Amino acid sequence: MFHLAPFHAHDADAVEALLDRAFGPNRLTKSSYAFRGGIEPVAGLRFVAHGAEGLVGTIACWPIAVGAAGTPALLLGPVGVEPGLQGKGIGAALIERTLTDAAALGHRLVLLVGDPVYYARFGFRSAAPHGIAVPGEPPGRLQYFELVPDALAGVAGTVMRSDAVAGTAVPGAGGCGAEAVLTRR
Repeated sequence: MFHLAPFHAHDADAVEALLDRAFGPNRLTKSSYAFRGGIEPVAGLRFVAHGAEGLVGTIACWPIAVGAAGTPALLLGPVGVEPGLQGKGIGAALIERTLTDAAALGHRLVLLVGDPVYYARFGFRSAAPHGIAVPGEPPGRLQYFELVPDALAGVAGTVMRSDAVAGTAVPGAGGCGAEAVLTRR
């Protein structure tokens, strides 16, 4: 058994240790980490899973921008689960909770770099056919999820750090959640 909770500062060391166990000590060299360095995760979209063993899972979303227009989006991840507990639904629960809350907070589009087969069951699809790319990543690993219908319409280009685009706003806690509809495709 496990339960989900919002991330708290006292979870920080346990989260870093879990991510090292789940992804290895070289995880910080992955291209997706370039979007996270020096930027805080999006408020209200960082969770942990606790079990009898302690902290057993973690997830966060980071603000990003896409293309020349600087379309705001979220970068989901990493989704980390204690290696001995993978396949028990912890990662799935963290992903579902994060997508639901992101929609409620008024976000429109979520991207991630990950295994297309695993993330397809949540409704993620390849972003490459839409002309969206992450430098240094194979095109097939970049996935998207629309939190509102047609959120991807007209969006194309390279994924950038949100702080690289002047005027990029990413909704935070208390956003316009009334307009958000969680769609599964």
